[in-house]
Amino acid sequence: MSPAPLLNLFDYERRAEARTHPAVWDFFAAGAGDSITVAENRRAFERTFLRPRMLVDVSRIDTTTRLLGSPVAAPIMIAPSGPHGVLCPGGEADTAAAAGRAGMIMVAASGSTRPIEAIAAASTAPLWLQLYLYPERPRTLALLRRAEAAGCRAIVLTVDSPVFGRKERSLRTEDSFDWPESGNLEGLPPPSAPPVRGAPATWDDVDWLRQATPLPLVLKGILTGEDAALAAGRGAAAVVVSNHGGRQLDGAIASLDALPEVAAAVGGRCEIYLDGGIRRGVDVLKALARGAQAVMIGRPILWGLAVDGTAGAFDVLDILHRELAAAMRLCGRPTLASIDRDLVR
Repeated sequence: MSPAPLLNLFDYERRAEARTHPAVWDFFAAGAGDSITVAENRRAFERTFLRPRMLVDVSRIDTTTRLLGSPVAAPIMIAPSGPHGVLCPGGEADTAAAAGRAGMIMVAASGSTRPIEAIAAASTAPLWLQLYLYPERPRTLALLRRAEAAGCRAIVLTVDSPVFGRKERSLRTEDSFDWPESGNLEGLPPPSAPPVRGAPATWDDVDWLRQATPLPLVLKGILTGEDAALAAGRGAAAVVVSNHGGRQLDGAIASLDALPEVAAAVGGRCEIYLDGGIRRGVDVLKALARGAQAVMIGRPILWGLAVDGTAGAFDVLDILHRELAAAMRLCGRPTLASIDRDLVR
């Protein structure tokens, strides 16, 4: 008997869990504390409703856009989430190949199992690098230079992790799996002290990073208008409205609920993206209507990799893309520019 067809991202989630080592599944699925924020990210989309317009010419739907100047097929990006190598042999190189086939941006994690050079070699779409600041600036600079040489087009600084959230579900099982080291550690200067359980950064570090690389800087983990205004004022090219998929501070506001405040504070001075809870094309549409230029997806890409490597990751992206196009047609919004805040309640 052939397996049931994979029609949506929830189908991929169920299939992926059955194929993944329990410790690996717990690590990627876990939220901080009681996972209240993980659930709230989904509930925010479920309680946001659409106001479709009728009798609009939707014979052609255009989902193309530009993100930090790069043309993409749809406003959907792959969020940083490592280590992909525990899910499929090619790891992040397989993910990059899927992004290229879909014509969408991948944000490679600094903790990826494959080095940035290998990920870039597999990529035919724009590639960005997510960064945690090392305590030693020469180590951070070394990774920045490698990202620049590999052709990365932006640096995404994660700003919500002065300490790493306590993910109890993962803590119960993590010792039952042999976790690989990051491929990006190769060639970096040695650390001067044992690693700490977190990656603290300040606005002074943002200023330093802006001067350290010519690449556009994206700040990921913004949830308030105050911080969004500071980011735009200090030259950030974009911010990601994100609560780290509910993995850092349990009880933090849902990303979608934080989005309007951030959009108002930014006032068009930089681009705005959102992650957390995206599972359907209509979720992408709702995020765009509330002020985002694009969304990032994390866990669903991992499900695709676990099920079928590059082909599975591409299918996850393709399902979201097709669902977004269908939702735009049904809402009478044939272009991304036609999506406005009147679309949602």
